[in-house]
Amino acid sequence: MDLGEKISLLAGAAKYDASCTSSGSGAFQGSGPRGQAAGTRGRKQGFGLSLPAGVCHSWTKDGRCVSLLKVLYSNVCRFDCAYCVNRSSADTRRAAFTTTELVDLTGEFYRRNYIEGLFLSSGIFADPDIVMEKLIETAKKLRTEAGYGGYIHLKIIPGTGEKLIREAGTWADRLSANIELPTDKSLQTLAPEKSGKVILGAMEEVFRTSVQYEEDRRRIKSTPAFAPAGQSTQLIVGASGEDDRQIIALSGALYRKFSLRRVYYSAFIPVGIPGRGGIPDPRLPAIPGPPLVREHRLYQADWLLRFYHFTAAEILDEATPYLDAHLDPKCAWAIKHTARFPLEINRADYEELLRVPGIGAKTARRIIEVRRSRSLSFDGLRRLGVVLKRARYFITLSGSFLDRPDDPDRIRRRLSDSDGAGLQLPLFEF
Repeated sequence: MDLGEKISLLAGAAKYDASCTSSGSGAFQGSGPRGQAAGTRGRKQGFGLSLPAGVCHSWTKDGRCVSLLKVLYSNVCRFDCAYCVNRSSADTRRAAFTTTELVDLTGEFYRRNYIEGLFLSSGIFADPDIVMEKLIETAKKLRTEAGYGGYIHLKIIPGTGEKLIREAGTWADRLSANIELPTDKSLQTLAPEKSGKVILGAMEEVFRTSVQYEEDRRRIKSTPAFAPAGQSTQLIVGASGEDDRQIIALSGALYRKFSLRRVYYSAFIPVGIPGRGGIPDPRLPAIPGPPLVREHRLYQADWLLRFYHFTAAEILDEATPYLDAHLDPKCAWAIKHTARFPLEINRADYEELLRVPGIGAKTARRIIEVRRSRSLSFDGLRRLGVVLKRARYFITLSGSFLDRPDDPDRIRRRLSDSDGAGLQLPLFEF
């Protein structure tokens, strides 16, 4: 198998790991040789040929889009997880890179400005330590022999020893151990070779080592950084029967316990039983397609956990275990707590402003800064970034209303998505 076939196969196999905001590009518009567009549709040959996957996109805190080469070291796997397209029983072509191929590929793509980093995972083709050693060898060779200083994200293989986890963090910018399913019971049903305890143990080791290195760096400035971009994980949504409340509660606990930078949610893509004409595995739910809207709402709720100081119990409770498909979680919370509104913008503190739909963390800080020197108006709020379409029902300015929160049902109708729950919603709103 030539290198082009390996890239196509192992990049396609990696796209289901949702540890980046998007998992593939149909026409990556890079700058190709001789000034031609590397991703132009219709190209039949050439180094910059468009691939259905391979270059994924992530975003930094300041909003920059970062392109990553996202591939598996190998799609050979000993595990037979029911939800995975690379499971051992799947009838699919198998391949593996060599360390040298991956190092050269990453370097060449980086020099051509196709990518800014590498995201490397693998199927579990041997003992976890052996697989992890291959990933570490690739990262180490990139750093020490190729002189590569770009971003590297390595996947921690479940069952890897502590020593290898520590070494991985010295070469990679970010580490991640995928917890996959919300409960150990679901793992035992759908991925019996995996253990939630083992996965959480790897996450705890990354956290503990990171804390130790930080303490050492305060005393000894020459101490190397350990996974400076932190760690993340992935949860598959819809493959098992847990509700949104259980998922959000787990995410909140992971953020608190392990200081995760990000929990990614991946809508389950239905897969069939190999050799049986696509008949679904009886262990998996019979759904027509991936629950994309549910995934979107979970990302919005996750944003409330990370940046808006909500707790999981505030977002969902026993009476409402699922997120509203037609209403974003912050609006849904505000409508349930209309007694806390309207909020007087000229007097509200930062934490109160964060609870208002249509006001983000950055906008809340701007409001507090601006009102120290001048009075605010509704037009001024709009210029500061307040989305008055949502905020109008929950705020006052010196006693003046744009609208009154006197009828929750009316507000819900006004703020609900008009296109229904069956369509994919945008991850970002501009």
